[in-house]
Amino acid sequence: MHDLFASGRAVDIVLLVIAIEALWLILRARWTVAATLLRLGPGALMLVALRFALMGMAWPWIAAALLASFPLHLADLRRDR
Repeated sequence: MHDLFASGRAVDIVLLVIAIEALWLILRARWTVAATLLRLGPGALMLVALRFALMGMAWPWIAAALLASFPLHLADLRRDR
């Protein structure tokens, strides 16, 4: 179990579940692709940053993933007004 989390594979599993959820929302709940990406994208990118950190990647990669999540989050907040 330690290796599952230390290697980042647990994050991969969660990202897979999010991808399946996105497909379901697009196909069954009739969400647009844009709405789905705006709602699920920031969390997925934060998980990517976590994966990078668990893999021991350099801090600019981690920061880039976190930074990329912020505009998506702001766009989602603005869209819901």
